[in-house]
Amino acid sequence: MKIEKNRVVRFHYTVSEPGQAPVESSKDRDPLAILVGHNNIIPGLEAAMLDRAAGDSFEVTVESEQAYGPRRDGFTQRVPKKHFREARLRPGQEVMLNTSMGPRPVTVLKVGATVVDVDLNHPMAGKSLQFQVEIIDVREAEPVEIEHGHVHGEGGAQH
Repeated sequence: MKIEKNRVVRFHYTVSEPGQAPVESSKDRDPLAILVGHNNIIPGLEAAMLDRAAGDSFEVTVESEQAYGPRRDGFTQRVPKKHFREARLRPGQEVMLNTSMGPRPVTVLKVGATVVDVDLNHPMAGKSLQFQVEIIDVREAEPVEIEHGHVHGEGGAQH
């Protein structure tokens, strides 16, 4: 079965900047499960998966415009310290910040007594990314998955 919109794909990936050591890999945990065509992963990686099938392995470089976008200068915010779970924040640290649009990775710029200045750019913004991908399986999505826009069950949402 080929990968196309409204199909569920489970896959392993390793990501790095071209020529660099891997930043993240799913090899030591369960494969990632996504619903294709619902903005569940970066556009360039999803596009590279289309028309592939279970058992396929491939490598692809995704330019920043099709990954996390360009870095935006001055894209910072001052946030009350109470919004962070980490006890000891330090400049350069990447943390998750809960926002009105869900959790968002941010980088700590400066820590004050009651506020924290953060860079809102995704840590991978402005970077080309090299992916090694192994497609584990592909299946038709359930109607409820399409309605909700994400995978349910193994590797997906449990609700």
